[in-house]
Amino acid sequence: MDIEHLRRQLHIQKELTFIVRVHPGARQTQIKGVMADGTLKIDIAAAPEEGKANAALVEFLADTFSLAQSNVEIVSGATSRRKVVRMYSMSS
Repeated sequence: MDIEHLRRQLHIQKELTFIVRVHPGARQTQIKGVMADGTLKIDIAAAPEEGKANAALVEFLADTFSLAQSNVEIVSGATSRRKVVRMYSMSS
């Protein structure tokens, strides 16, 4: 699984749910890779305080997948490094 694979899935299915493991407080926000179980590893530059890292994750994923931030949500794991994320695509 890679980002292009996820983009294709989102385009076809219009909705995509996946697991991410975040590393808040990193030097820069970037995708670090994919774990053996398919979990997407993402470094987040924002600090893990007052929801800043979660907001940065949503913004990063929205930018990465060319979506509105309102189409990206953290379904579970708001206070954990392991999060379940759902994205919606309105494109045809």
